[in-house]
Amino acid sequence: MNAHGHHDPAVFRHRFWLSLILSVPLVVTSPMVGEWFGYTLDVPGLWLAGPVLGSIAYFHAGWPFLAGAFHEIHHRAPGMMLLISMAVTVAYAASLATTFGWFDLDFWWELATLVTVMLLGHWQETKAIGQARGALSALAALLPEEAELSDGTRVPLSGLRIGDLVLVRPGGRIPADGRVAEGEAGVDQSMITGESRPVVKGAGDAVVAGTVATDSVLRVRVEAVGADTALAGIQRMVAEAQESRGRAQVLADRFAAALFYVAALTAVATFAVWSIAGEPREAVVRTVTVLVIACPHALGLAIPLVVALSTAVAAKAGILVKDRLALERMRTVDAVLFDKTGTLTTGAHALTAVTTHNGLSERAALDLAAGVESLSEHPLAKAIVSAAAAPRPATGFRSLAGRGVRAVVDGVPYAVGGPALLRETGARVPDGLPRQSDGAAVLHLIALDPEPHAVAAFTLRDEIRPEAAQAVSELRRESVGSIVMITGDARPVAEKVAAELGIDEVFAEVLPSGKDQAVAELQGRGLTVAMVGDGVNDAPALARADIGIAIGAGTDVAIESAGVVLASSDPRGVAAVARLSRASYRKMIQNLSWAAGYNLITLPLAAGVLAWAGVALSPAVGALLMSASTVVVALNAQLLRRVRLTPRE
Repeated sequence: MNAHGHHDPAVFRHRFWLSLILSVPLVVTSPMVGEWFGYTLDVPGLWLAGPVLGSIAYFHAGWPFLAGAFHEIHHRAPGMMLLISMAVTVAYAASLATTFGWFDLDFWWELATLVTVMLLGHWQETKAIGQARGALSALAALLPEEAELSDGTRVPLSGLRIGDLVLVRPGGRIPADGRVAEGEAGVDQSMITGESRPVVKGAGDAVVAGTVATDSVLRVRVEAVGADTALAGIQRMVAEAQESRGRAQVLADRFAAALFYVAALTAVATFAVWSIAGEPREAVVRTVTVLVIACPHALGLAIPLVVALSTAVAAKAGILVKDRLALERMRTVDAVLFDKTGTLTTGAHALTAVTTHNGLSERAALDLAAGVESLSEHPLAKAIVSAAAAPRPATGFRSLAGRGVRAVVDGVPYAVGGPALLRETGARVPDGLPRQSDGAAVLHLIALDPEPHAVAAFTLRDEIRPEAAQAVSELRRESVGSIVMITGDARPVAEKVAAELGIDEVFAEVLPSGKDQAVAELQGRGLTVAMVGDGVNDAPALARADIGIAIGAGTDVAIESAGVVLASSDPRGVAAVARLSRASYRKMIQNLSWAAGYNLITLPLAAGVLAWAGVALSPAVGALLMSASTVVVALNAQLLRRVRLTPRE
């Protein structure tokens, strides 16, 4: 943010009202104003009004500008605060000299009104930035002040410990990250993920601090507290993104620094020319106006406010921007590379068909296979076990890496696995049992004695996310040129999913270590690549891609490697990121163009180039124009709130 971006708006608000109160008597008692309106005041000690009230306006009401100027000088970063301070200091020095009879340049009322208008502009600016940053305080406000333990004891959040069992009543907020130990309820996660509908959570499901149990009681076992919660992580990401500097910000900062030197030289030249022309009063007036007009106020606000608003609006929709450059680059993306499992699909296989041979019933085959798979951690094994009614007891379990498992049931050795296991064992597959299925995995239950032969086949499918097709179509609407999918699955499975979703290109049968090579291949074609993934093996690809987008339900490693995180695990968020990137960039360019164009037009007028034609700006009018320019920039940035980030239902 700029030099005063961290000020409390109340600082400027209080000083604005003080300066306004001081300005009224200074304007009324000004001889110049009295001459304009044809009145004179004859009050004893009236001459003290200017220096006394003007000094209060300069030193007290104007102190934020003076302090900011010292800060900019100390850091060798001249900017708007130094320009404002130079303007009010010139006006103060000239007026004070007039009081002592050295000049005839009464600027007390102009000094006060100048400070008043400047304070008003800065008050509104800091207020706007504060509203944008309100996303952080809004996130903090999601947490309850206390938590209720399962025994009815109420403790402050700081008193919660990992392992505590907390009671969450209907309508209550979950106080810490954890897992449901007891109960089932719809949980409103919209404030974290942007999802519009409650998600049913039951025993064993993870829940996040700040979300709301809508319709029933939950007992939650605490797994993370304080700074380790997901909500705290979101706060950190939003704060870091709002403070990070993108290319547009660097450009604005350079322009603002250059403008200082242009303004300083213009002010010196203006003073010299008008002084040589024999107009000392006009020389001071023109110099002060140049310094006021040249304040890179709108320029200083042009980028930071867009940054603050875009990250806040994104966070509200469940899009967490960790890296500003990632969001800026998203508008240039030519190719989006989706990891299939867990991103376009649910990552959880479901049993869709059981085929048996030689009179074996489907239930018996499933119970046999579940017994063999009962100790396996593989997702396909878990799908079979969960589908079985009564898994048979098994002994001698052994995992066959990359091929399957084997175990003994009722004294008979069995194995369960895919094509690699069939090849290794040489098992015969009778007619009627499928060997493979497009878009699905097929596992076989193999009896190993007396000779290996398949007795049943199980078809399992990794279900496509219901929102995946819409995610692809929305990216098409955002004019993303190429949509690509990458997976370790067999090519027929991958191409079946790609055909259903309308994906352009598929990288199939890719080893985990090869995903970043696929990103490099796309980049080698001259494409700007956004990688979307959720797993540990996606981290290198996320880091190599021009933009890494992590699915929020993914691993910490994937999230740390990404520049943008989709908290809801909804792939439609990728199109929203592209939409926000383009909208933010448009606002940045519009604001920069306005701020720069405003200075190009008004600086010559402030210097008095058209004074011969009766066109001249006073310092107060210059301050009003400068503040109006700031308001235009602020209002334009606020239009970002109208960008649609939540997906169409």
